[in-house]
Amino acid sequence: MDLLSLFSAGFSGTLLRFFICIVVNWGVIHFFYYRKSHRNDFYFTFMLMTVAIFFLVYFMMGMDRGKATMGVGLGLFGIFSIMRYRTDAMPVREMTYLFLIVCLSVVHAMAEDFGELVVVDVLTIVSIIACEKRFNPRATKLIQYDRVELIKPEKRQELIADLEQRTSLNILNIEVGGIDFLKDSVVLRVTYDADHTNDVDGQFKVRKSQWREI
Repeated sequence: MDLLSLFSAGFSGTLLRFFICIVVNWGVIHFFYYRKSHRNDFYFTFMLMTVAIFFLVYFMMGMDRGKATMGVGLGLFGIFSIMRYRTDAMPVREMTYLFLIVCLSVVHAMAEDFGELVVVDVLTIVSIIACEKRFNPRATKLIQYDRVELIKPEKRQELIADLEQRTSLNILNIEVGGIDFLKDSVVLRVTYDADHTNDVDGQFKVRKSQWREI
């Protein structure tokens, strides 16, 4: 493909879809994800994955849009949606937004009708707004706590008061995880009211079945 062909009608449409994809995904990341999470690393990752996935899907399908197959798009969609990083386990909220970013990038790369594309984008954004307002994810933090005697259900308010005094957090809920009587410590998952959601600390490994509310 020479330089002049970049301005052909077909590739111009592709660049327009790419521009729409960047704007939509940036809006989702910046105004919905980043507003609560404040994770620059995932902001960086989501934006670059938008660019990479869009062009990878587009060129793997070929320049001739008539030969595009849904199988190529769905195959790439499945690969990227189940991808996991080897460094840290990705939290559920980040995995959800990754899934959404991959989906939107594939859709924009494969779409031919701009009207349908606009409808998909609008419906996606409306769904995000509805879910964020309805479920309103809370900030969560894991704390290694030294006063094991306060984890009894009847001392719940005393436990909350002690944690709020130490951490200056407005605590909404507490779950008890692993208990170490030898070290006189317990792992607590604290849900608190905050302007943004923080990633749960990953240094404490507690099985899901071990958590219980008090």
